[in-house]
Parts: sequence; C-alpha cells; structure tokens
Amino acid sequence: MSQASVASPTLKFLEDRWDAGVASKLDEPELLRYRSNLLGSDLRITNFAGGNTSSKIKDTDPLSGEQVEVLWVKGSGGDLGSIKRTGFATLYQEKLLALEKIYKGEEFEDDMVAMYPICAFKNNPVAASIDTPLHGFLPFPHVDHLHPDWGIALAASANGKTKMDEFNREFSHSLVWVPWQRPGFELGLMMRNAIKENPGCDGIVLGGHGLFTWGNTQRECYLNTITLIDQIGQFIARHGDAKGPARFGGEVVPARDHRKDLAAQIAPFLRGRVSAKSRAIASFTDAPDVLQFVNSKDAKDLAFLGTSCPDHFIRTKIRPLFVPWAAGADVATLKTQIESSLAEYREQYTAYYKSFATPDSPALRDTSPTVVLIPGLGMFSFGKDKTEARITGEFYTNAIHVMEGASLLGDGEVKGTLPQVGKGMDPKSFKVFTNYVALPALEAFRIEYWALEEAKIRRRPPEKELSRRIALIVGGGSGIGREVALLAAARGAHIMLADRDETAAANVAAELKKITSAEFVGVTAVDIRKRETIADAIKATVAAFGGIDILINTAAMFPSSPDGVINDAMWATTLDINVTANYLLADEVAKLFNDQSLDASIVLTSSANAVVSKRGSEAYDVSKAALSHLVRELAVGLSPKIRVNGISPATVVKGSTMFPRDRVRASLAKYNIAFEESMSDDELRNLLATFYAKRTLTHQPIDPSDCAEAILFLASPKARCTSGHIIPVDGGLTEAFLR
Repeated sequence: MSQASVASPTLKFLEDRWDAGVASKLDEPELLRYRSNLLGSDLRITNFAGGNTSSKIKDTDPLSGEQVEVLWVKGSGGDLGSIKRTGFATLYQEKLLALEKIYKGEEFEDDMVAMYPICAFKNNPVAASIDTPLHGFLPFPHVDHLHPDWGIALAASANGKTKMDEFNREFSHSLVWVPWQRPGFELGLMMRNAIKENPGCDGIVLGGHGLFTWGNTQRECYLNTITLIDQIGQFIARHGDAKGPARFGGEVVPARDHRKDLAAQIAPFLRGRVSAKSRAIASFTDAPDVLQFVNSKDAKDLAFLGTSCPDHFIRTKIRPLFVPWAAGADVATLKTQIESSLAEYREQYTAYYKSFATPDSPALRDTSPTVVLIPGLGMFSFGKDKTEARITGEFYTNAIHVMEGASLLGDGEVKGTLPQVGKGMDPKSFKVFTNYVALPALEAFRIEYWALEEAKIRRRPPEKELSRRIALIVGGGSGIGREVALLAAARGAHIMLADRDETAAANVAAELKKITSAEFVGVTAVDIRKRETIADAIKATVAAFGGIDILINTAAMFPSSPDGVINDAMWATTLDINVTANYLLADEVAKLFNDQSLDASIVLTSSANAVVSKRGSEAYDVSKAALSHLVRELAVGLSPKIRVNGISPATVVKGSTMFPRDRVRASLAKYNIAFEESMSDDELRNLLATFYAKRTLTHQPIDPSDCAEAILFLASPKARCTSGHIIPVDGGLTEAFLR
C-alpha cells in the first residue's frame, strides 16, 4: 500500500530531533524506544503518558525456530518520553489478528483484553494497552498514535471533517476521518476498514480523540508524524491570524496584581475543601495561556462543556470547577464562591455518575474536582502527589489549547450531523460551543469508569503512610531534623526543609531526592526568632505544595562560653530560640491550619534536661522545661483539629550542630574522658556519646534516627488520639523519670 512520506520536512513550530549517528547504532526495538522518547520529549506532540507507538519486527519464534512478525507496542500506562525497551508489550502479530475470529462484537470487546496475554511473545509480562488492536490492524510497519493539541483541536471541531479536507488540499495530505469510538477492538477494525476504503491515505483523524500516522521505517514514521502535527499547527495558526489576537471572546476579568501572593493566600483554604474526602497536593499556574482562558468571556461555558480527548478527562475529570471571582472582589468573597461552587460541582458530579452507572460500574469516586479555575488568578490542579497535580494541570492546559484551536477553526454554524457522531450514537448528546465539540457525558463516563481503567488504578502500588501529607521541617539541615526528613521522605511525605543555614538544608534536599521525587522536596531559609521569616517559610511551603499538614521543629541552641558564664544576652537568646520561637512557629502555622480545616499535627523537640536539674546548663534546662509546658498549652489551645506533641531526648551528640568540636572537647575534659587532639570530630563525639549512654538503662547512645522515629509516630495518623504528650527518647534515663 502506498503512503506519503517526507524526506526533509520544513518545520515551523517543532524540531527534528533525530540524530542519525545515535540511530545508526540501534536495533529495531531500540529504534522504537528512541523514536518514542523523541516524540514524548515535546508536550506539543503528546502529553505525559499519552499516546502510543508500535513497530512490527521480525524475530525468531523460540518454539518453532522460524521467523515471525512481532508487534511491539507501548505497554499500558507507560510514558513515551521516558519509556525503556522493557516498557513495550510484545505480541505475536498473527495471533493478535486471529482474535477477530472470536470477536463477538462491540458489546463484548472488553473481553478481548484478557486474550492479549495469550498472544504475548516470549511470555512478556508487560500489559498490552487497550490501543493494541489499533496498531495491530493497521497494515504498516511503524505506527504512531498521538494526542497533540493541534491535532485534537481539529478532531474536536464541529466542522472538523470539512477543515480536514481543506487541510489536505492545502498541504497535499490524504488524511481520513473516523468518527468517535471508544478505544478498543472495535475501533481497530474501524480504522482497518478506513484504510481499505481509502488506499494511499497517510493518516487518520479520530473524531474527538487524536491522530494516527505511520511509515515504512522508524525514521520515516517519525518524520511523517512531526511534519503532520507541525502543519496542522500552521493551518490553525493561519486561521488565528485571520481572526486577530482576541481569544475565547476576549478578556472580561483582568489578571490580578500580586496574583501569586493571592494564590498562596487562598491555596490552603481551597486545598482543605477539595481534600474533604482524600487529601490532595496542589499545583498552581498563572501561565499566560491559562490566564487568557480563565479571564475570558467564554471560559465558564467552555469549562462546563468538558474536555474531549480521553487522556485528558481521565485526569481532569469530565470538567473542571470554575469559580467566579469578579474584578475587585476580595479574598473573603472568593472563599464564599469556592464553598458554593464546590457544593454545586459535587452535586453535578454525583448526578452524572448516577445517570450512567450500571450495577457492575466501579463505585462513585471522590466527587471533588482535580482542576479549579479562578478568573484573575489562574489554575489550581490537584493530585495524590506533586507530580500528579502538575501533570493534571498540564493536561488541562492541553485542553485549553484544544478549545482555542477548535474555536479558531470555526467559520459559522455547522449544519447537519457533527462528524464526531459515530454509528448508533445520539447526535444531540454532542454539545458544541464556539465550534468546540466536547465528548458526550455518556462516553466520558464509559472512559472514566471503564472497568479497564479501574483495573489500571488497582494495579498502582499502595500509598505510603505519609503519602498526600506535607511536612514543614524546621531545623532540617542537620542532626535530628535531617533524620526526620529522610524518614518522612521514605514514608511518602512532601517535605519543605527550613533552616537558618539554607546551604545545609539544600545538601539534605539533595539526599532526599535520591530516595523520593525531586518534586516532593523544597528548601527555604528561616530565622525562627522572626515571625516574618516564619511566615515566609510557610508561604514557600504553600507555593510548593498547596498547604501544610505537619510542622516539626528540631532547631534549638545550647548556650556556651569559654569561661562557662552565661551572660544576660545569652540567657535571653536561649529562651528566645528554645521557647518563644516555638510559640511563633505554632502561632503562624495555626492560622494556615485553621484556614485549611484539615486534621494537622505539630511536634516540637524538648529535652530530658527539662526535668533533670544540672549545674552549668540552667538557661538550656529552663528553656526546655518551658517548652515542655508550651506543648501542653498549645495542645489545649489548638484542639480539636490540631494535635501538638513533643519528644524529650537525652543528649544527642551525633550530627548535632549544638556539639561543635570545642564543646565536645570541653565536655570530655569535664568528665575526665581521655582523648587525643588528633582524633576526628566524629571520633570525639562517639567518645562523649558512649559516656552519656552508660548513664542510661539501655547503655545505647541516642541516635538522631531514634528521635526521628518518635517524632514521625507523633506526627502520623497512628497517633491520631495523642495530643499534649511528650515521649522520652533517652535510653532509660532514670533521672528523667516523671515524678
């Protein structure tokens, strides 16, 4: 079958990133991986985890020893930009095609998915995606199925087929149109028939969905794909130039000044309401294309219409929440609007579910939105973690581009049946606004609550103990704070490291990024003696993640001087840092906690010295005794939603900034412990820690990790009924027994 190809395309928007030198060293499966990575490296070509690629490659059958054709296709849930060779499903092409003999029709097409593992080549365990037959039934060696914004804009236009024909004439293409059909076996057969009926075609536009392109070689397939996408972009841009700069009916609400500050101000309130059923992490953007949409005349109507491409609304739900906020209205008004709009959204989502659910449908999911649009401000997006929240926002940004492109292609009311309407579908179920066609609610439901999508959700690994929680760790640059951060990261928390020494905090952040996502970690400077820097640290945490669930402070000071005399200034500074600063931290974060209205936790670090009287450490001991009582006072004052607890460790020498070399040497001399000046800092600390341990019942030096375990127990849901208490972490120090 003949097919058009482009030898040296002239691209206006995209880049030809193919490196012949790299490609020449790769075998066919690696070329497929390389092609896929290149396509996935540009969000204008396809969105994260969207689309799929395939190649039909000859290989030796391990059973017969004969050469057979094997379909390599992106595995279910994979991402083209990062996929490895091992991320592809491999199936006997002949067996896959033979499944048509047992196919009973569209009503039973989901049953075919269970047959794909039977077709697996070399017992490959990678799950084949639902799009597998779409690739298998096309008679081309290499196939790309992508969801570029420009392509979906054409596919989601009320006049899409007419504009496709116009595009074909202008750019010498032979694209064919296939109306909407949910991905699966039936669509694969429809596409095969479209190819048979249109010999020489060079691509397929799936109504309301995306594009299919192909080639005889990996290079040709890549070129055909990026050229077609770029040219559709040129086609839409030409229409946009003709219509002038206004988009979506023009701006009706101007962008707010200081909108990032306003976003940080409203984010905890919004996060708390969206998280009523399940905690979510937030991402915010006020990118120009987002602002252009949310501030426009048509934004509310287009937002309500919903998205088109299946890849979009799986993450963005059938539609976002649009919160009206008039120019000049204050934040209090916005909060009221959020409450009322959210209640209406949940009612509508529940009604949507009840309208289409069948006895075997998955249960109703969280009725909260994952995307919230606010005129003058921008877009919030939510997910189980920062990455998912960001990607959800990217997907709705894609949807904005689609709606823009479809609107630009409009040239008057479309008469007759829309080209997206498939066989047996109700034309009235397709809603149109400014030439943009949204997927019917029934079809959206069939994707969102598809049993196959539910199975994909259930295959996800279980969430960790602190998943979906945000921890602000003050003093996270060293000692106990560092250990708390490492352990919290391993348990799934999102972490903002706050420290007076921002460089130390950054070094700890680098450690955390090795055990968790870089997107889950932030760093900010703080001087806990100053309320304004505490407020800035809280604001930085909100800007990164949308709120705070846990506040932990491990920062403190132990006053010392060469002559052992603690002057008035040192006394005051000790109480300022060890007591007042903890009050300031709790007082500032409590404002956010109250606005957020979710259960939250504060854990402060006291000391065994709070109950053990000693000569020479009066300032420190008194400050820690005051802090222990502050824990109890805060627990009473901030109840019932905010739990406040503390730990009371004996001396922790390892990793502590309160034990510089000079102090360690002085302590060793005080206790007549022999040491050599040539010893390293760690060796000196170990001598002192061992001495302290011998005074306890367990004879174990107190490690920062011991304290971290206690802190995170108190901070976690495991201690949901514990508040106002202080856990000793002292090895069994009898002098510190409560009395």
